[in-house]
Amino acid sequence: MSDFRQDFIRFALERQVLRFGEFTTKAGRQSPYFFNAGLFNDGASTLALSRFYASAIEASGIGYDMLFGPAYKGIILAAATSMALAERGRNVPFAYNRKEAKDHGEGGVLVGAPLQGRVLIIDDVITAGTSVRESVRMIRDAGATPAGVAIALDRMERGTGTLSAVQEVEQEYGLPVVAIATLKDLMAFLSESPALSANLEAVRAYRARYGVED
Repeated sequence: MSDFRQDFIRFALERQVLRFGEFTTKAGRQSPYFFNAGLFNDGASTLALSRFYASAIEASGIGYDMLFGPAYKGIILAAATSMALAERGRNVPFAYNRKEAKDHGEGGVLVGAPLQGRVLIIDDVITAGTSVRESVRMIRDAGATPAGVAIALDRMERGTGTLSAVQEVEQEYGLPVVAIATLKDLMAFLSESPALSANLEAVRAYRARYGVED
């Protein structure tokens, strides 16, 4: 596990964005862990998060010309990640969408730089894949090309079928999905952390029941 993935998991735990216990997912499953990226809600944590996104994007080798953030969480993530990339010497434009079209001023649903070239979508997680589908449609409608999707955590968990939401997006659109960390990374972290290793068995059992292969 590369250092930035281990550091991200440690950081998420410190911010209580990642917690262990008994939680009910949207699918009604009893999960031994919970990840809520909405708790990265101040300047310092958002800055750190954006740098983790930049590290994951650079490590992935995905080619892209700009970033796109689906409303609402993706908006701040795309903006912050563009700043983190600028810190590293790569100044890329970004855009995002509104939930409802604006009928005055510049109008429309798209805000920011024009969608063109290869567009990398930035979001927190992929659950049902709805925001990715909407983003792909808007990008293609603008004449640009979706380049991939970057997310914070891949739960590696089945949806309604045999594939995970991430795998469904990869299969349906032929897009690479890069995550800062995955469930496998989390399990590796737990196995190396004496203070948290007691949670490993529950996470392992959850993956055995609901997980997917890489």
